[in-house]
Amino acid sequence: MFNLEWTARALKELDKLESSISLRILQKVEELKDNPFSKDIKRLKGETSFRLRIGDYRVIFDIVGSTIFISKVGHRKNIYDF
Repeated sequence: MFNLEWTARALKELDKLESSISLRILQKVEELKDNPFSKDIKRLKGETSFRLRIGDYRVIFDIVGSTIFISKVGHRKNIYDF
């Protein structure tokens, strides 16, 4: 079982989304606690971060020990802009 930690940035981005989309994202992120290496998870190229695909939206996160740090939430067209 993993713990979840949200950054202030990720919470702010989640809050900007439509409520039905944010609920879907929250449900999928909660599922990460049981298995953070499911089929929708991929490591970002050249990064230590992972991404979770939820339709057209992505969640960027890191795993440190038994904690999952959610760092970004957004639409796929602009989530990878750093």
